[in-house]
Amino acid sequence: MTDRRTQLADNLARVEERISAACAAAGRKREEVTLIVVTKTYPASDVRLLAELGVRHVAENRDQDAAPKAAECSDLPLTWHFVGQLQTNKVRSVVNYADVVHSVDRNRLVAALSTAAVRAGRELDCLIQVALDAESGARGDRGGVAPDGVPELAAEIAGAEGLRPAGLMTVAPLAGPYAGRPRAAFDRLMEIATGLRAAHPAANMVSAGMSADLEDAVAAGATHVRVGSAVLGVRPRLG
Repeated sequence: MTDRRTQLADNLARVEERISAACAAAGRKREEVTLIVVTKTYPASDVRLLAELGVRHVAENRDQDAAPKAAECSDLPLTWHFVGQLQTNKVRSVVNYADVVHSVDRNRLVAALSTAAVRAGRELDCLIQVALDAESGARGDRGGVAPDGVPELAAEIAGAEGLRPAGLMTVAPLAGPYAGRPRAAFDRLMEIATGLRAAHPAANMVSAGMSADLEDAVAAGATHVRVGSAVLGVRPRLG
């Protein structure tokens, strides 16, 4: 366990150096960017070590892995983020532990989240997942709503009991005009975010950037970066 703690501490330090350098290069303050460590496929013991090392935001992408892990770590001072594609039949479980859902991309999901949040007596921050490779009116291959669908979906969230429109999320596209151009993709997301804040001033979170492209996200203005392998290492998916 000591070896694992040392490994995680070293990895966290390297990621922190990358974020700090990216902030400095962009003329931003380090505290403007929140690190979310994506702990998918890794055990609750790693989450505990990360908490000891000062991590306060962790993310999961599959409810079947996240729910028991969050329950086991319920005594820790953590904010839990759900970042995967979310099916409506998993919503009731996710709402029990997630503080922020990054992958809201359709009205039906908004309705399900609202019903579950009210039932659980919780207030949930919702990020709209934007698919920069999606045609108008369509969803992306990896989830997400087309950019022109953001205003309508934000209005749905704002009008839904138990939910708050908190901002936007994207994953750098693998296809379309932004394929291989993460900085351009994140710049486009920031443009959409500016329009969103005009209608919903409190929706100021911008979740973008992962282990490979966090510098591009910070340069564009992201407020949250989602880093998994650079902190936890690379290993085969479980199950």
